[in-house]
Amino acid sequence: MSPARQHIEESELVSRLRGKDRLALEYLYDHYSGALYGAILRIVRKEDIADEVLQDVFLKIWDKFESYDSTKGKLFTWILNVARNQAIDKTRSREISKEKKTTGIDNVVNRIDRSEYLEQGIDDIGVKDILKNLPEEQRFVVEHLYFKGYTQSELADEHNIPLGTIKTRLRLAMKQLRTTLGVT
Repeated sequence: MSPARQHIEESELVSRLRGKDRLALEYLYDHYSGALYGAILRIVRKEDIADEVLQDVFLKIWDKFESYDSTKGKLFTWILNVARNQAIDKTRSREISKEKKTTGIDNVVNRIDRSEYLEQGIDDIGVKDILKNLPEEQRFVVEHLYFKGYTQSELADEHNIPLGTIKTRLRLAMKQLRTTLGVT
């Protein structure tokens, strides 16, 4: 069985990434790049920019992996946040107009040729199903912040919701998601 097809438990993967094991990074890329690419593309909306951001994400993961704390959450959550933050930073750069917002989570077509990749997409790992368990107002906040690339302030301003309400809904959603996922 090739290294890319072998299953590596998360704890072993984390340990190997901390040890700067290049095969572990290759495994991480092979299994998660599709989901990360989809999240990035939803934010930046341009394939060439999404490709660039994805490369930057994996460089950042490699260079900053020591900042990952497994007691605070799952590896996928951490790398998804790295990807999301890189994509948002890119949209704020001079290369991309600030006026362009991403389209809805259900309206975006993931343009990866699935036959060439082994990774799981966000839909495949059940993120949408997990979000369905949240109350509507909490789900709305999570989707806009994590999948549409809004900041808390932008969401508050654009949808005329007090910033404190946004923060409270996000905190409650994260608490419920941690409970649902069994993360303390």
